Amino acid sequence: MANFLGYFSNDIGIDLGTANTLVYVKDKGIVLREPSVVALDTSTRKVRAVGDEAKRMLGRTPGNITAIRPMKDGVIADFDVTEAMLRYFIGKVSTSFRAPPRVVIAIPSGITAVEKRAVMDSATHAGARKVITIPEPMAAAIGVGLPIDEPAANMIVDIGGGTTEIAVISLNGIVFSKSIRVAGDELDMAITNYMKRAYNLLIGERTAEEIKLRVGSAYPLEEELTMEVKGRDSVAGLPKTIHVTSQEVREALADTVAAIVDAVRVTLERCPPELSADLVDRGFVMAGGGALIRGIDKLLSEKTGLPVTVSEDPLSAVANGTGAVLNDLSWLMQNM
Repeated sequence: MANFLGYFSNDIGIDLGTANTLVYVKDKGIVLREPSVVALDTSTRKVRAVGDEAKRMLGRTPGNITAIRPMKDGVIADFDVTEAMLRYFIGKVSTSFRAPPRVVIAIPSGITAVEKRAVMDSATHAGARKVITIPEPMAAAIGVGLPIDEPAANMIVDIGGGTTEIAVISLNGIVFSKSIRVAGDELDMAITNYMKRAYNLLIGERTAEEIKLRVGSAYPLEEELTMEVKGRDSVAGLPKTIHVTSQEVREALADTVAAIVDAVRVTLERCPPELSADLVDRGFVMAGGGALIRGIDKLLSEKTGLPVTVSEDPLSAVANGTGAVLNDLSWLMQNM
């Protein structure tokens, strides 16, 4: 086992997210955390910027440059651009490696074989010597420290940018999982649509995300919040400023949050009785950026009757899980 672990000494784990990509280097931890955004020259398709620099261009680019997100709903929407993005990220963290790295990459549990192959091919073309995949909910469960090897139920709800991954895990295996393409991006879109419908205000992706982070909630707050929002009046075509409350944003998010709640309930309904009994006491753990929405843990606890815990660092859960697999390959050896 020691030789096998040494074989993977310079390798990396990747959480290739719809919104953000995190890279874990063995023995160093998470060394890169950047948006999954690429800025392209529209005429030549040449990459002009990747990650943080590209995200700053979203909605602000001149006509010959477009900032795009090559991942959609947890899967590759643009193969070539995803490959360029991965090449940039892998190159950035592996400058001191003696050989091309092997990569453990987390993928949504609900993707097709073709979509899985696209992720593996993209990472291989980007410079990985070997690509090994791990289901995202499994990586998240490992990353938050759930005892997945025990003969008892461990349930994880991972709300990312493009997908919400829900799984019941026991004895190192997924007993039942559900993946829905409703997550952070859908929440942002719900806010955008609400602003247009209620105030004739047009806002961009970045503004919608900022509203979600600053005043978004899924459960009534003890003290409601307000925020100034700037955009363009869709009728007059002029800049416009309004004030929005957390209560309004909660109303805007209600349908999308309800879809996540329904997916959690479906997972619980499909859980074997013996494991359901474990969950009564254990409850489940939340990970992913969506876990940071105010009160979503309270809402899910109320709707399911189970204790709900938000992990300590939900944004890093999947990346930490891929790193844990690199550091202890007993699970990986069984799944290669």
